[in-house]
Amino acid sequence: MKAVLLAGMISLVVSLLGTPLFIKFLVRRGYGQFIRDDGPTSHHTKRGTPTMGGALIIAATLLAYGGAHMFTMTPLTVSGMLVLFLMTGLGIVGFLDDYIKISKQRSLGLRTKQKLAGQTAVAVIFAGLALQFPNSQFRTAAVPFVSFVRDTNVNFAFSGTVLGTILFVLWANLMIAGTSNGVNLTDGLDGLATGTSVMVFGAYILIAIWQFNQNCQSNPGVNCYEVRDPHDLAVVAAALMGACFGFLWWNASPAKIFMGDTGSLALGGAMAGLAITTRTELLIVILGGLFVIITLSVIIQVGSFKLTGKRVFRMAPLQHHFELAGWDEITIVIRFWIIAGLFVALGLGVFYAEWVVGSG
Repeated sequence: MKAVLLAGMISLVVSLLGTPLFIKFLVRRGYGQFIRDDGPTSHHTKRGTPTMGGALIIAATLLAYGGAHMFTMTPLTVSGMLVLFLMTGLGIVGFLDDYIKISKQRSLGLRTKQKLAGQTAVAVIFAGLALQFPNSQFRTAAVPFVSFVRDTNVNFAFSGTVLGTILFVLWANLMIAGTSNGVNLTDGLDGLATGTSVMVFGAYILIAIWQFNQNCQSNPGVNCYEVRDPHDLAVVAAALMGACFGFLWWNASPAKIFMGDTGSLALGGAMAGLAITTRTELLIVILGGLFVIITLSVIIQVGSFKLTGKRVFRMAPLQHHFELAGWDEITIVIRFWIIAGLFVALGLGVFYAEWVVGSG
């Protein structure tokens, strides 16, 4: 537990104190946000606000993870390093997207195919490595099963070793693309995506610690968990939560800095990585319910317009619909945070209820 607490504290301090320094650096370089003219007019005042703050979140997380292990003299783990690799890799893709937007002063950064290619490359490497490096109990960071709160009977390995691996990589890619783009779409109002991410990562601290306490290696039983490195995954989640908390101080309305695609893709990737390595892949749909709703609003809007020529919402993603309906930005953010908190509470309830029923 010392490493978990240290990771959260270090990332919080680094993010809280480092963000204003990073803001000054970005202002000197002129790295300000480009605002689309077809969006809500209230957003025009945000033009020029420093962006790419996600780089600070990533740095704080990495420093906290390394610092926690250094102070507690504990070894790094495969699971923890893989989640951090996924976060950083997608963050680099997002950074390239942000940099092109800023340097060329346009709303389009990387082209869709380029962005997708970058996300896919990182996700394939992560998924492939996650099936390697078994520990002394022959556990790998991930397994070729579809999981909910633990592994289900849907087993990609039944298709054969090579084909099963390919199917798992495709499944992991779908998850990573879904979560990273979901956070990206949610990051449209000051503090909305950051605050929601804090709740999701907080949930994964509790889940990973519970899995560590009920792990089959140290506490064998009927309903124990076969997760590899659960304690270190809690350290990663704590580092992420602390980094987001510190950043939120400066990202809350009126935002002094935006995370940009650098942050949103990184945080979404980290969520998918934690879901895969804790074997709670489908549970992330509940824990990140707000991200799911906002993503669905875009799918519904685009589908409706292509099929009927009519729009369901005044504007998508969903948060902008309520802006155009006259809601204040802060009101939308707080109410969406409440919804996000309810989804996280529901997800944790489902996770714990499954253990209670299975142990009864």
